[in-house]
Amino acid sequence: MNDLTALQKRLREQRPVEWEQLPDFALYMDQVLSYMDRQVLRFDGDDGLTAAMVNNYTKSGLAPRAEGKKYSREHLAYFTAICILKRVMSTRDMDLLIRQELQGDRGIADGYAAFCQSLDKALNITAGELEQRAEDGQLSDAETADAAIHFALLSYAAGVASSHCVALLRRNEKKEAARKEAAKKEAGKKEKERV
Repeated sequence: MNDLTALQKRLREQRPVEWEQLPDFALYMDQVLSYMDRQVLRFDGDDGLTAAMVNNYTKSGLAPRAEGKKYSREHLAYFTAICILKRVMSTRDMDLLIRQELQGDRGIADGYAAFCQSLDKALNITAGELEQRAEDGQLSDAETADAAIHFALLSYAAGVASSHCVALLRRNEKKEAARKEAAKKEAGKKEKERV
């Protein structure tokens, strides 16, 4: 199996496990780090999740703190999202999106499922695009360069769309905060009038 065929296979098959398949018992740090290596596509020894990263993500509030020294399936859901999103966006943007996706109106299990569904679609689209470019599983150097540029430009376009959506969420968040502040002031004003 050549490199491109192996890549297509991984893009089509390797996925984070579903919520119900995440361990429902507490894990120690080394178990979490080992588990995350299976949750996320990694190539050529690129940086995986480290204990220092976990500590930084929990200290910053991006992920919940450990319960003692143990991590739950909720932590694994957060770390899966973080490990995937950190490659394409800032911690500040991840924080906003993770709060929306994993802590929003739906529960964490539903948010994690929605995240995994979006990831599945993105990986399948990419695998299909790669397959179209390398029908026989082979690309010349020039075709490989063209493919790299194509995928970089898709990433750029998707990044622009993502940044715009994040900006819309931030604007809506500010409007909601202003609305709550105005309601609080109005309630305080009415309380003073009653007294």
